[in-house]
Amino acid sequence: MVIGAAVVLFIASFLDYYDYGNSSVDAPNSWDSLGNGIGVYMVGVIGAALIVLSRSQPQPRKVAGLELGQFGVAATVFTAWNLFWTIIDLGQIDAGAGLILGFIASLALAAGAVASPLVPALKAPLAGAPNPQAVQPPYGGQPGQGYGYPGGPQPAFGGQQQPYGAQQAGGPEAQQAPATPAAGGGSGDFTPFWFAVPVARQLYSEDGSQAPIAELAPGTWYLAVEQRGSALIAQTQDGRRGVLQDTTGIQRG
Repeated sequence: MVIGAAVVLFIASFLDYYDYGNSSVDAPNSWDSLGNGIGVYMVGVIGAALIVLSRSQPQPRKVAGLELGQFGVAATVFTAWNLFWTIIDLGQIDAGAGLILGFIASLALAAGAVASPLVPALKAPLAGAPNPQAVQPPYGGQPGQGYGYPGGPQPAFGGQQQPYGAQQAGGPEAQQAPATPAAGGGSGDFTPFWFAVPVARQLYSEDGSQAPIAELAPGTWYLAVEQRGSALIAQTQDGRRGVLQDTTGIQRG
């Protein structure tokens, strides 16, 4: 929806901006004034490109603390708002095909941009999920090396890596029962570890609300920093922390 609306908006920028009726005067398009062509129409197109780029990344890219998708949404809303007031304030001049079509396209573009993070059906990433067999090492490490990477050196106390929650085989320490979480939900002797999720999982706020703060993607390593009952407190590569409520099937490093 966002891509289609952006294409229509780009085409509309070359159509007549005003309609002079039967006048012999050539009607201008948005590119006769760079303030309209670049400052309005192309802002919407660039906003759509930022949204698509953001949704194509496993982890959101940030600029000045804001995600690219947020910049894109703001740009599409700006274009729709600008074209709306342009049509309202035309006075005695009629709107041309480029202005009308551009306004309709900008409305569809802004609606799709705003609805994408709110409607579950539109939240799916554009890029396909990475192959679990090609999981990258945590935080830029070299393949096959470092703690937690499948096939690489394992911690001294561990045996073969198993899904989180499975009983470990090995020395006396590995056969001990898991520690009972202390009051407040955490585990007194919890050791942070790397893990990867088999499918996309939501990371929720630590304050107990059901507002997702991030989405964990397959093919990326995350750090479990605390255990709360059956849930884990996980940290993303950009430093955000949240509660991973569904830990079934995760791959522990």
